[in-house]
Amino acid sequence: MQLTIIGAGAIGGTIGAHMIRAGHDVLFCDADPAHVEVINRDGLSIEGPVENFTVAARAVTPEDLPDRLDHVAIAVKSHHTAQAAELVRDRLAPDGYLVSFQNGLTADALSAVVGAHRLLVSFVNFGADVLAPGRIMQGNIGTFRVGESTGGEITPRVRELVAALPYAEATGNIMGFLWGKEAYGAMLYAGAVSDLSIADSLEAPRWRPLMLAIAREVLAQAPVKPEGFDGFEPDDLEGSLARLVTFNRNSAKSHSGIYRDLMVRKRKTEVDDLLHDLAGPLTTYTGELIKAIERGERTCEVANLELLAAYERSERLGRPLNAVVTLFHAPSRAPEGPLHGVQIAVKDLIDIAGHPRGNGNAASMRSEPATADAPIITTLRSAGADVFAATSLLEYAAGAVHPDVPEAMNPYNPKRTAGGSSGGSAALVGVGACAVALGTDTGGSIRIPAHYCATVGFKPSYGALPVDGVEALAPTLDHVGLLARDVATTAEVFSALTGAGPQTLSGTALRIGVLPGQLEHAEVEPDVAAAVRDAIGVLRDAGCPIAEVDGSVFAELEETFSDILLFEAWQLHGARVTDDPGHYGPETLRLLRSGSGVSEADYREALARRERLLPAAAEVYAGIDVLLTPAAPFVAPVTTPPVDTPEGAAEGMFTGVHNLTGAPALVLPCGWSADGLPIGLQLSSPLGTDMGLLAAAGYVESALAVEARTPVVH
Repeated sequence: MQLTIIGAGAIGGTIGAHMIRAGHDVLFCDADPAHVEVINRDGLSIEGPVENFTVAARAVTPEDLPDRLDHVAIAVKSHHTAQAAELVRDRLAPDGYLVSFQNGLTADALSAVVGAHRLLVSFVNFGADVLAPGRIMQGNIGTFRVGESTGGEITPRVRELVAALPYAEATGNIMGFLWGKEAYGAMLYAGAVSDLSIADSLEAPRWRPLMLAIAREVLAQAPVKPEGFDGFEPDDLEGSLARLVTFNRNSAKSHSGIYRDLMVRKRKTEVDDLLHDLAGPLTTYTGELIKAIERGERTCEVANLELLAAYERSERLGRPLNAVVTLFHAPSRAPEGPLHGVQIAVKDLIDIAGHPRGNGNAASMRSEPATADAPIITTLRSAGADVFAATSLLEYAAGAVHPDVPEAMNPYNPKRTAGGSSGGSAALVGVGACAVALGTDTGGSIRIPAHYCATVGFKPSYGALPVDGVEALAPTLDHVGLLARDVATTAEVFSALTGAGPQTLSGTALRIGVLPGQLEHAEVEPDVAAAVRDAIGVLRDAGCPIAEVDGSVFAELEETFSDILLFEAWQLHGARVTDDPGHYGPETLRLLRSGSGVSEADYREALARRERLLPAAAEVYAGIDVLLTPAAPFVAPVTTPPVDTPEGAAEGMFTGVHNLTGAPALVLPCGWSADGLPIGLQLSSPLGTDMGLLAAAGYVESALAVEARTPVVH
């Protein structure tokens, strides 16, 4: 048989060399003059574990391609398909045919040039790489199938071609093989964003959900029945991973061609064709990461695979909980830093360049995007963090849901709230989609969702983290803080944001203060009281002195909270409430309008009274290291009670005072209710002792060793 192969690289060169050795007449055409020169001078060498041989061969560059071609194969990268097809357009004999030896779904583009009746399609899955001009490594022997592009009957010309090709077999469902390869290839694309071998990326349990999900995403789009090959079986994806690991461990080609294009050859990959041929979030996230690597903004490393896995978890776990507003493609970040590769979600009222500040409000979510990052986002990016998600919240962080914006729901019971206003951040961390998220806290909006969702919630000292570029509610009470899977992660991120060094507890036992009668309040549910009481007992048994302290000043302080919050909120929102009340949901509108009834004199008096009481509030910590209280009086309710209701007021009964004092406060898990909902306790310490509080919280977390449970959504 005579065959002209356009593209004498890994696949075309390997096939052609085997054909020449078998006595067939092969002409290579390649755009690399050096490759062409060496082939004509020294022949084409196949090397590697399969076999080693050299054949004398003929090769030309495109400008020297003969005017008439009877049988042509195209073996170029898919993004060069159109260019290669143009070489064939006016040369292919009327009774000739073209066969594709390519990855990807290129049949339509080729049919448009030569006609479907003159097109054959193949599926090639043996691993090969170009080592140097004239030298190709064949890493294994894999599946090779050939069929008519329209499927169906296996024709004589298919049989004739198969007889001439190495390892090939005929099929009546060639597109099924290509769609199977698309699914497998999507996994290879995902693995290629790291520096792991194919086998390592497929074998590790931590990447298994990602790999299975991206394969399923592709297979769901197949218009034909996908076919299996070399261990990959579309109907048994779980088993396929183990078989594919074995197949690739036995191959001398350890990394995919995509990885080699990115990191060895430093050339463009076929990612544009991946994104053109396939729809779906995971293939899009993968494609955008590869584009970022092509642009030099990233390098192939495991941190990219970690990010892809966070995308997958956010899609699978976070979206059903209404926790996700947006997932950001290949977010920009510094190439290194103390938070290198840490995926961080952000409450959707903090400016992220290119994304609207959504504020949990339907109109704001459609507004113009932010032109610059908030300073805290800039700091995260500079530290190497991947700011990858915007999370849902209660409207304007004011304690109520907008009717057109779904409420974030609880990972441990999706029929209950995740809390507010930082509920989306708490739900995303609580369900395990990411390890840490930013939230804001004006009266408990980080700590209460943390209590509901079994996460750590940290409100630092007032001003410790900048609030520039953050939607304000009550500026003298607003804090930016963190929700995280554990205290260590909280401390790591806070240290990176502030430059504060870690602290350890001194040799003396942690001195813990409690408020008399705090667990006897009528609003405190029995399960909450029991869990907090048990935690205090565990800490006492661990050697921590427990002392009752006089916190009566807190009750006096709390009397100032409403006037301060409502007055300041009205200053920010009053004009829009007056001019465009329909902008707000009804519960938020009611709360904001109540602020119009607080006079400036009342507000100034509340501020002055708070200032007078602050020294006495600081004295509460005399003789203790931390104050321990419940986080909230009840477990997660069905929906977040608005702030201006009795239930809403009770919800923040233990948290709001620390917004008034500005003292750091942290919530961590301490137990579970009878119906399986999380319960947290709150620790606080004097203003400015943030790292000391984190050190104390780490000790308490370790001492309590609360049972970790799997969320219902998993």
